[in-house]
Amino acid sequence: MADHKHGEMDISTHEKTFEGFIRWSKNVAIFSICILIFLAIFNT
Repeated sequence: MADHKHGEMDISTHEKTFEGFIRWSKNVAIFSICILIFLAIFNT
């Protein structure tokens, strides 16, 4: 079994994936809020 030492693992791919997820989540939230505002303004 391989020995694991805390802090030695390469996490660059993990960080890129997390940044992409946060960016995607923020864009979806902004888009949803814009749709809700649009519906509220043009509700008859």
